[in-house]
Amino acid sequence: MTTTATQESALLDRVADGLFIGGEWVAAEGGKTFEVRDPSTGEVLKEIADASAADGIRALDAAVAAQDAWAKTAPRERGEILRRAFDLLMERREDFALLMTLEMGKPLAEARGEVNYGGEFLRWFSEEAVRITGRYGWNPEGTGRIVVAQRPVGPSYFITPWNFPLAMATRKIAPALAAGCTVVVKPAALTPLTTVAFVQLLEEVGLPKGVVNVVTTTSSSKVSGPIIADPRLRKLSFTGSTEVGRKLIEQSAQGILRTSMELGGNAPFVVFEDADLDKAVEGALVAKFRNIGQACTAANRFIVHESVAPEFARRVTERVSGMRVGRGTEDGVAIGPLIDDDAVASTDELVQDAVSKGATVLAGGSPIDGTGSFYAPTVLGDVSADARLLREEIFGPVLGITTFADEDEAVRLANATEYGLISYVFTQDLARGHRMIDRLDTGMMGLNTGLVSNAAAPFGGVKQSGIGREGGFEGIHEFLDTKYTLIPA
Repeated sequence: MTTTATQESALLDRVADGLFIGGEWVAAEGGKTFEVRDPSTGEVLKEIADASAADGIRALDAAVAAQDAWAKTAPRERGEILRRAFDLLMERREDFALLMTLEMGKPLAEARGEVNYGGEFLRWFSEEAVRITGRYGWNPEGTGRIVVAQRPVGPSYFITPWNFPLAMATRKIAPALAAGCTVVVKPAALTPLTTVAFVQLLEEVGLPKGVVNVVTTTSSSKVSGPIIADPRLRKLSFTGSTEVGRKLIEQSAQGILRTSMELGGNAPFVVFEDADLDKAVEGALVAKFRNIGQACTAANRFIVHESVAPEFARRVTERVSGMRVGRGTEDGVAIGPLIDDDAVASTDELVQDAVSKGATVLAGGSPIDGTGSFYAPTVLGDVSADARLLREEIFGPVLGITTFADEDEAVRLANATEYGLISYVFTQDLARGHRMIDRLDTGMMGLNTGLVSNAAAPFGGVKQSGIGREGGFEGIHEFLDTKYTLIPA
């Protein structure tokens, strides 16, 4: 249902406009603020605090001060706080969905899906908090007993991206809290409101002061640099581009920080000649156009067997041509705006490069004139091997098709990238599917599905797509140190 201006205004009024430090909402140093805008209209949604480097250190001070007490808090209590947060988030799912749509642009239906997905990290890690274990037993020589324990890493700093403003916050915060770590989180300046609202929710369910702190800022490097350099910080988690990730890894090396890096992607979507084309088309639409194509897991290179490529292209083009573009709050909208005008320009640059090298525009292919940062959902056929969009991550609604002749060529094309986050494979041959699991160089794979993310599964990549895993049993161990003790017999 289309929302009203009154509903939107009332929701925005309830979102705090300050920094959250030590359990208090405070102004930024010097009272600085910045504007958060609606990408579908360009209009200002709200002004919020613009933190300085000193504000960032104040937030770290609060996290450090709260660390010992939070680490000693009973695992059951930590888990129950996360469970209360999950329950309250589900009660307010419509508010959170609308807030995400306003600041990021995704259609409301997708925003509701993100609330459900993001909430699952709270529920999953509320259960994992009480399952942190170690081991005890004799050493092989029989001269003593081995005790292995897991301890919280300590104060952690999170830098989250703009494209999934709730899920990226919960995916990092939930395992940290479950493990007994305190947190400073810096959300993206383009979409900070959802994270602020989520921290308000944590405050409401009884999270102790200083355990989670939030600094909103337009000066990411200036605020992050001193925090990362501070010897009291013990963990850094970042989701964003590989380029920025490299710089953060370099900075974190000075303090030998534990790091989790979920970086860029260039996902292949491989359709074999025996694929169920109905499933392949549905998978393609989800893997490419979810979140307006602005996802690191978005399918980037559609590698389709030459015998089925024409029919696949025809079916996909028919569906994409019927997608309604508009503000995400409107009924029936499938494609919202890109995050800003720069995103539109970079998307169009990759499309025009492909066209100049022989690609055929089957649908879309250009920005949409008028208010807001809109790009027409696009299908390109006959994309040549030298097109930039086969090498560079496309953060937009562009589906480019290239072809292959046999399995070995498909594997070669799929692996021909520095990235290795996720791959998608469509085939009805079970043996081939198993071969693809082994042969494709990615940290995740969807076999006959275009959506794989799940709170119970380890999310992360290989090669230049990152380090570490978020979610699953593996996720909480990113926030735990292992300590071994020998007790002589």
